[in-house]
Amino acid sequence: MRASRLLSIMITLQLRGRVSARELAGQFEVSKRTIYRDVDELSAAGVPIFAERGAAGGFALLDGWRTRLTGMTPAEAEALIFAGLPATAADLGVGADAATARLKFLGALPSTTSEAARRVADCFHLDPAPWHRRAALPSPNLRLLAQAAWETRRLRLRYESWQSASVRIVEPLGIVLKAGDWYFLAHRRGQPAIHKLENVRDLTLLPETFERPAGFDLALAWREAVGRFETGLRRETAVLRVTPAALPRLDRLGPDAAAAVMSTAPDREGVREARVPIESIAQAAGQLLPFGDDIEALSPPALRQELARRAAATAALYAD
Repeated sequence: MRASRLLSIMITLQLRGRVSARELAGQFEVSKRTIYRDVDELSAAGVPIFAERGAAGGFALLDGWRTRLTGMTPAEAEALIFAGLPATAADLGVGADAATARLKFLGALPSTTSEAARRVADCFHLDPAPWHRRAALPSPNLRLLAQAAWETRRLRLRYESWQSASVRIVEPLGIVLKAGDWYFLAHRRGQPAIHKLENVRDLTLLPETFERPAGFDLALAWREAVGRFETGLRRETAVLRVTPAALPRLDRLGPDAAAAVMSTAPDREGVREARVPIESIAQAAGQLLPFGDDIEALSPPALRQELARRAAATAALYAD
């Protein structure tokens, strides 16, 4: 760890120019006294570091001096993909490796190129949590799941879905962060199936390993699994009468329902009548009620009855 920190300090000074002891201590989570000792050790090893006192002072390298000691450890190379996603890297337990790998990567670039690369981080930030929702705290099982996926080891877990709870032995093929929540694909009934990490209980890493499918593509497998999941949920249909006022909010019905509405030709008043997929009567009623009279459910009768019941209950709640 000390050797890695010394190298990281050297590359930080090369990239940023003058840096104070307080900034370095905060970056590497050590005391300022430790930073002073590290700088003394680098100077003794021949690295031309000098210090400037004062409010704008700090440590800096001699102008024009550059290190070529930018070799990455295997862990840093694996973590480099997360170098621009510090929160995600920290959740997976590779935050320190990702930060060090990023420093080494920038340090190996020519000065003009490294400056352009740093500007990307200054101008781009990824926040995966939806609006009006805070990012969930990382699950204590996430790092164990990541270890199993990287080492192709089987897992025993108790999984609690909305339907039932069961004990499963799974082969984790990949991990996905979607809209602020962690999911993973694991073999089930011969094909990759979606599991939500939040529903996992009592996860145990088993010694047995498994063979990943030849040519497995996580992104492609995820898209296919999501398609199967969404198709399996929306097995019923409803006929809706949609006015132009509802069109800007159609995304609240889901992309497949919105696409079905928009693919239907409007009449002279801009009203569209479309057959759309729904998950259930209760779920559809909950989505349609906020539209008021901008969307009318023409069928099935059970959906019309449920909407009428909910609207009457709401009206009674606010009646004098």
